[in-house]
Amino acid sequence: MEINETFSQYSDLLYTTTVAIYVLALLFTLFEQAFGAKGRLAAERSRKRVLVGAGGPDSDDSAAIEDGDAPVEPEAPRAIGRAERIGRMGAALLVLGALLQLSAIVLRGLAVHRAPWGNMYEYGMAVTFITVVAWLVVIKKFPVRHLTGFLLLPVVILMFINGTLLYTVAAPVVPALQSYWLYIHVSAAIIGSGVFLVPGVASVLYLFRTAHDRNPAKFAGFGPKLPAADVLDRIAYRATIVAFPIFTFGVLCGAVWAEAAWGRFWGWDPKETVAFIAWVIYAAYLHSRATAGWRGTRAAVINIVGFSVTIFNLFFVNLVTAGLHSYAGVS
Repeated sequence: MEINETFSQYSDLLYTTTVAIYVLALLFTLFEQAFGAKGRLAAERSRKRVLVGAGGPDSDDSAAIEDGDAPVEPEAPRAIGRAERIGRMGAALLVLGALLQLSAIVLRGLAVHRAPWGNMYEYGMAVTFITVVAWLVVIKKFPVRHLTGFLLLPVVILMFINGTLLYTVAAPVVPALQSYWLYIHVSAAIIGSGVFLVPGVASVLYLFRTAHDRNPAKFAGFGPKLPAADVLDRIAYRATIVAFPIFTFGVLCGAVWAEAAWGRFWGWDPKETVAFIAWVIYAAYLHSRATAGWRGTRAAVINIVGFSVTIFNLFFVNLVTAGLHSYAGVS
């Protein structure tokens, strides 16, 4: 079919706009991260002063407050500080950016009359979209909205690389990709890889938090503003549990597709090999958590290694190697 150039141009425009909006959201949420903690700490100190003045437990009895052993006066609604308002604006911009990015993906698909992940540019666009959606789910379940900037930083960098070094004009796919497996294998790889970026960022922040807990003076300006280490550990673990079976399904489907297209299930193609290495690392992470009880720093390091391998496989394999997966329009 003929390429719809109008839809393609609008898709490219929306992609560029999405990057700009993500940059604004990044700045807004970093502002909340930098200055919002002061407001939270001040509100906590104010709450404790009210409780002490009313004859309630002081700051040393926080465990009793949490367990409900002591009567606590209802806390008056506190005013939302400027940093928190800016943080909420950043979250709203994140949602807007995700909607625009989804529109860019849909228009790209309409322009080429196929699944919009037939080359590395389209693939990277879809992966970063999944990452943002996964993070929106995380901040809905955990009070970590102020960490959004740390997630958006790699997303913006990857989208910039994707839109410059990996950009490909809208065009039909090569014959090897003209298969229904494009919808099954590649979509599973996109979802798994996109979600994997979330535990990677959470694990990096976990190491900073635990480093602060061991040496508060060394990380006094940054460590206290991060959530508790166990919160970051739970985010990393739960996100990995979600992503791993989807990624596994994608790897298995890729082997089946490879047999149908190239006559073998495995050929040590660079992208296949690096994907398998990533799968082994994440399998080791989950296995060590379930059997050896590895938690904390050791588990976080394994997750970060998997995160690094995933990023390398997503965006750099096609730039530094040549193989059967080099259909990406990157020469």
